Amino acid sequence: MTYTNPDIDFIKKLQAGSGASLKQCMQCGTCTAVCKLSPNEKPFPRKEMQYASWGLKNKLMGDPDIWLCHQCGDCSVYCPRDVAPGDVLAAIRNQTYQHYAKPKFLGKLLSKPIFLPIVLLIPIIFISAIILLAGTTKIPAGDIDYSAFFPHAYLNSFMSLFSLAVFIGVIFSVRSFWKDMKKIMPAENKTNSLIKSIYKTVIEIITHKKFKMCSSNKYRYYAHQFVFWGFMALFGVTFFAIIFVILEKYPINFWNPVKIAGNLSSIFLTLGILIMFIKRQFSKKTPIHSSFYDKIFLIFLLLLTLSGVAVEMGRFLNWSFAYHLYFVHLIFVWAIIIYLPYTKFAHVIFRTVAIIYAKYIGRED
Repeated sequence: MTYTNPDIDFIKKLQAGSGASLKQCMQCGTCTAVCKLSPNEKPFPRKEMQYASWGLKNKLMGDPDIWLCHQCGDCSVYCPRDVAPGDVLAAIRNQTYQHYAKPKFLGKLLSKPIFLPIVLLIPIIFISAIILLAGTTKIPAGDIDYSAFFPHAYLNSFMSLFSLAVFIGVIFSVRSFWKDMKKIMPAENKTNSLIKSIYKTVIEIITHKKFKMCSSNKYRYYAHQFVFWGFMALFGVTFFAIIFVILEKYPINFWNPVKIAGNLSSIFLTLGILIMFIKRQFSKKTPIHSSFYDKIFLIFLLLLTLSGVAVEMGRFLNWSFAYHLYFVHLIFVWAIIIYLPYTKFAHVIFRTVAIIYAKYIGRED
């Protein structure tokens, strides 16, 4: 005889995070039938909906199928009971961030609005400590020179150190996640080349081809393309900016190709974020539930982009409060990079690893 031990608290978190009533699901299988991303063998999300309604957290935390879902909303549109399976799977992914978070307390801090002041206070304290350590407590007179108040050597060194700590935590999280996927969905017949699986996954992510298969929310393909490429380009621009700093050729001219690329990337990134916000909030035809994880990540990313533009304008226009803007900008740099494993930004990690695993075990062949 098999006994089920439901996690009631887990069920409540999923219902709160998705806005759906799991008890309304009648296991009709419509969600699985209409999903174009679901494999033929052991398809999703019907089985995940069953596990969720029963509170079987142990069967969901390492389930790679949770991440094969792109929350396009097709299943939610056709659900006869308005349970919104896509939103439920998104809520499960949000719980995954907390489950695999290392250290755990940061996962909890980034999960609730009530902890937001503490979340912002942490980078404020560390950035202030760096300024005190550098001894640049007075705003310099004359033309704006951010390096005179925020020494790049100190900032880059400490941010690199914190980033390394985050990277180590991510390695342990991914290791646990991979082990759980092997338990929940072991390779039954064969395994493909891991290198080939990684290559195929990278191509899939770059092209966003799975988003094209969705019917209900086609805008998400373009919005995610804007955000993805905008962010990747800004990441590259930041790398080159650090090189310029090392070579002592910073700040760079407004018409420098790197600067132009950064400004264009900011426009694309902002456009993609605004499309996501508007469609999520005002789309009545194919609504997608926005959780705290969704909102806080998009808000942090938008404020990072806008504050970066403001910092640039402050330097070229010589604003008296430019240094204050730079301080704010650094807070959101921290919020995006250092908090990466604990916000929705972590989907970049978990989704990538899950897709690699699915291809590795032949799940998507």
